[in-house]
Amino acid sequence: MSGGISDYTQYIVDLRRHMWLSGVPTELRRLIWQVATTGKYISAKIQESNRKLAGLQNIYHEEQLALDRSSDEILVAQLANTGLVREYLSEEREAPIKLGTGTEKYIITADPLDGSSLVETNLTIGTIIGIHKKEPLGSTGRKTLCGALYILYGPLITMVYSAGKGSHEFVLNREGEYVLSQANIQLKEKGSIYSLGGLRKDWLSGHAAFANSLEEQGYKLRYSGGLVPDLNQILIKQGGIFSYPQLRSNPRGKLRLLFELQPMAFLFEGAGGAATNGEKDILDIKVDHLDQCAPIYIGSKHEVALAKQHTARGKA
Repeated sequence: MSGGISDYTQYIVDLRRHMWLSGVPTELRRLIWQVATTGKYISAKIQESNRKLAGLQNIYHEEQLALDRSSDEILVAQLANTGLVREYLSEEREAPIKLGTGTEKYIITADPLDGSSLVETNLTIGTIIGIHKKEPLGSTGRKTLCGALYILYGPLITMVYSAGKGSHEFVLNREGEYVLSQANIQLKEKGSIYSLGGLRKDWLSGHAAFANSLEEQGYKLRYSGGLVPDLNQILIKQGGIFSYPQLRSNPRGKLRLLFELQPMAFLFEGAGGAATNGEKDILDIKVDHLDQCAPIYIGSKHEVALAKQHTARGKA
């Protein structure tokens, strides 16, 4: 337990009270709470999908696509009702959509259901949200983000959010309330787990040397193929690194800068960690287009610095 909240108190501090005590501005507090509430509806849709999939493998791919679309539509409907969002950008859509009159304060970026391909195998998936105070296209996350969160749909439904004053974990209890689990999560300077994506045969020499270094130091491999559960494990275990690097077959990386990497970098920096593409901080990379991808090294500062050293030495 971290952040000075101890004993039974942690279980009775709900999300809205925590944001109020943390000094989150009123409108941003309302928006984060609405997104968290929307996670309940997406979770219910996932459970409905799982029931359809049981014993019906032939409909899996159709159901996966329907689940992605449903999650996106649920977010749009809920956000449109807040009166706080003027624009919505989603990994499921080819272009931004307007939700308000144009005078609303915030712009939302969303990966409505990251890892939906894992539904078939009953692995954990999640929703990733970025909250921007300015237009994110043509700028950097450092200049536009004012909040970020992810919701993890697993044995427990959990949410981690940051509004720029630390990163905090909440658990959805049986009464349907998000209650505080960990306040002010702090990553250790150095962790003990690593999660590396991409085929080893496609790794560049610098990244391969980095992986070898971690293995020689006894780091434990933890990789599910889902961005949210893999990053959540590093965050909650308070140390380690996740990477989906530049590959010979995919030099620009696989993960989307705007929808996946920026929000996660915001959350990890809020927990005392770091995120880089190997050369530049993720939050300092300008977003030129919606489909823009980047390599990623994210986690404890020691491992991120080590990754930068190795990638600088060899890219062949």
